[in-house]
Amino acid sequence: MGSEKIQAAIIGSGNIGTDLMFKIMKNSQYLSMGAMIGIDPASDGLARAARLGVPVSAEGINGLLALPHFQDIKIVFDATSAKSHLVHNEKLQPFGIKVIDLTPAAIGPYVVPSINLEQESDAANINMVTCGGQATIPIVNAVAQVTDVYYAEIVASIASKSAGPGTRANIDEFTETTSAAIVNVGKARAGKAIIILNPASPPIMMRDTVFTYSATVEPEKIEASIHSMVQKVSRYVPGYRLKQAVQFDVINKDNPLFIDGEKYTTGLKTSVFIEVEGAAHYLPAYAGNLDIMTSAALACGDHFAKNLKN
Repeated sequence: MGSEKIQAAIIGSGNIGTDLMFKIMKNSQYLSMGAMIGIDPASDGLARAARLGVPVSAEGINGLLALPHFQDIKIVFDATSAKSHLVHNEKLQPFGIKVIDLTPAAIGPYVVPSINLEQESDAANINMVTCGGQATIPIVNAVAQVTDVYYAEIVASIASKSAGPGTRANIDEFTETTSAAIVNVGKARAGKAIIILNPASPPIMMRDTVFTYSATVEPEKIEASIHSMVQKVSRYVPGYRLKQAVQFDVINKDNPLFIDGEKYTTGLKTSVFIEVEGAAHYLPAYAGNLDIMTSAALACGDHFAKNLKN
């Protein structure tokens, strides 16, 4: 295919889709914008795309399929809702298109670029988990690389102002999808996810707390693994960082741990505090929750596009 970039389309002209469009146009090595698709003709995302010369349609998935150059589009990002994605994926799969799902639908395998992108390269549809999952599952996996993680719990706190209609409509799916991915990708035996929409003004940065309960091991080994993982994530999410030092608590009969009413008297508790600052391509820097999703999706899209070119 020479030096030409692979054309991609985005379904969903809201905050996430529009930010992703700017990332593709500014940062992508292998992708170009083939189309921006929405359902609201008055949406800011469609208007901005049109001004930038990107083909647009306000007719949803059917509008995408009707574009005269649809056959040139090889990758589609879906930034709509879990329910809508079920329909979109069914209509796209017959065309052999790579589908990157930014909703919690989870039709395809969960993918966190710093952990399993290469492993899932052949999947027709991949799921980007959730913003909280992209921020916290790398930390759970980092601990699991060192010792057996019996339980992991994550708390994602985001600015209420950065949570659009799609995010709010998918709160239940967020907790279910993230909890499942903590196990499937993070490699914890059990997991729980909590999301908090913080109404503070001015809006807060995205903050994520990760608690793991694991078999006893030297804390220095866990800390080194976490720092290595933070470096990996920050390569595609520059605003991803540890907010403070990793904390450890030895669990014993004098310092027991209670999980869902059960008492544990042996092991190690690790507490990790993450902050995600957005790149402010389209949204304010406090919207790290959206930035980490679009950055992770772009990392996957570029990986797939590179493979298609080769």
